[in-house]
Amino acid sequence: MANAGVEMGRFIPPDPSKGDPNTIGGYRAVHDRPAAFEGSDGASYSVEIVTDESGDRTRPFAGYLLFVRWGHGDPVASGHLETEFLSYAHTEEEARRMVGELSLNDVKAKLDALIRGEKSSQTTWWDAMRREGRS
Repeated sequence: MANAGVEMGRFIPPDPSKGDPNTIGGYRAVHDRPAAFEGSDGASYSVEIVTDESGDRTRPFAGYLLFVRWGHGDPVASGHLETEFLSYAHTEEEARRMVGELSLNDVKAKLDALIRGEKSSQTTWWDAMRREGRS
């Protein structure tokens, strides 16, 4: 049973004519795959630009980043992190484009901020009290 319709890894050469590879949207267009980062927690993350309804009638679409955490040495997703809405627009395409203009450095900074926030929300109450000097 040869490959049974499963596409094996493929190499597609980057096409810099498709965008700025230093932005999250341009990276996706140039490399034909999502960008990936090592988070400050040592885990691997891939990132996608996602749009949703914003709840704002004047700008009904919003864009944000979804980071998928991958298991250590395992090709199975082990969690995810999401930013707040980063753009509001009249169309889904416009909201996606606006988020896509973020630099890769800004996207990495957002990932690391989310990781820090996740770790701080996992703090036990007794550790929080100790830090505040109430032990």
